[in-house]
Amino acid sequence: MEQHRVLITTSYLEPGDEVHRLLTEAGCTVLYSRPQDRNGGLSREAVAEVDAIIAGTEPLTAELIEGAPELRIIVRTGAGYDNVDVEAATRRGVVVCTTPGVNRQSVAELTVGLLLDCARGISASTAQVRAGAWVQKSGRELSGSTLGVIGLGAIGKEVASVAQALGMTVLAHDPALDPAYADEHAIASRSFEDLLRESDFVTLHIALSPATYRMIDREAIAAMKPGAFLINTARGGVVDEQALGDALTAGHLAGAALDVLETEPLPAEHPLRHVPNLVITPHIAAATVQSRARSGLLAAAQVLEYLHEGRAAHLVPESRLVPRLELERQ
Repeated sequence: MEQHRVLITTSYLEPGDEVHRLLTEAGCTVLYSRPQDRNGGLSREAVAEVDAIIAGTEPLTAELIEGAPELRIIVRTGAGYDNVDVEAATRRGVVVCTTPGVNRQSVAELTVGLLLDCARGISASTAQVRAGAWVQKSGRELSGSTLGVIGLGAIGKEVASVAQALGMTVLAHDPALDPAYADEHAIASRSFEDLLRESDFVTLHIALSPATYRMIDREAIAAMKPGAFLINTARGGVVDEQALGDALTAGHLAGAALDVLETEPLPAEHPLRHVPNLVITPHIAAATVQSRARSGLLAAAQVLEYLHEGRAAHLVPESRLVPRLELERQ
């Protein structure tokens, strides 16, 4: 039986954990990227002889994929895969999968936490107290406010459910929205423009693609209610950060919270560091013990299913056209 080599690049999966045991018990040799590879980008040497990669946020470029002749499958932990050159993988006959659904609860919970932070100024008040001030600024209740959800997938639905439990009215914009689901759960469908105009809070739950890149641009932000709040736990590239910073500085928006940025980590001299009424967290929405455990196990299961049986449950759409590979190389 062929012994497959699996490279794990995520920092939270480690030798001896459940994922490692699952793979080794199936006869795989498990390799781990070095911290310098994760911080500075993977090298061709790191991927040269591997059959599978369980990947985090590190860029998997065409150059890397083309330099990995044995590579057969990439599983990107989480739902997003914009760091993987899927076109290059498809050209090479490498399938690309994700682990959808595993971080739904974690991302939804952080989103609601950021909603509360924006509404009540929790982070700002903490910073003021630490600095010696004692400012009792009035916030606003979420109950009775309107939440606009852009992207009503698994995470968006979870956020909507919690928001309704807090007494919020929920609007949604999603071209794939199921009208029956919306009716059953008292979610009002809106056009993109109407949602921006009517919502007190707007939260983003969409994938990054050419169609959604800077979807929240200067025009979209101008269309939002004066005094509204923007929450982004999706991908940094869907928001025009310069336009957002300008709107916050001018006071058109009352606040915003970003867990994701177009460039991560945030550069030292980035103008967002000096923007008022802005909460920034370091891409931690999916970073819970439970979510990471689910993601790692699902990724490992897909690697084994594909390497041993030629099947994978969660192929990204572009990979559905890849012909099934031979199970054993000649």
